[in-house]
Amino acid sequence: MPAPTHTRSHRPAADGVEIRLPWWAVALPAVVFAALLLMILSPGQAQAATADPGLGQLIERTYQLLFR
Repeated sequence: MPAPTHTRSHRPAADGVEIRLPWWAVALPAVVFAALLLMILSPGQAQAATADPGLGQLIERTYQLLFR
């Protein structure tokens, strides 16, 4: 009994094949890259966080539990 065959071919795509991405698939990485670049270029403007210290302790404890 012969093995079942797939209907799709595993050959490389022919020339002229168009691949379309949604607009956010290009825009989102570009925006994130620009934001990170701005953060790297201007570290002197960084300010200390004013959040509740309990949140920082919670994050630190979670990190310790996950990465023992």
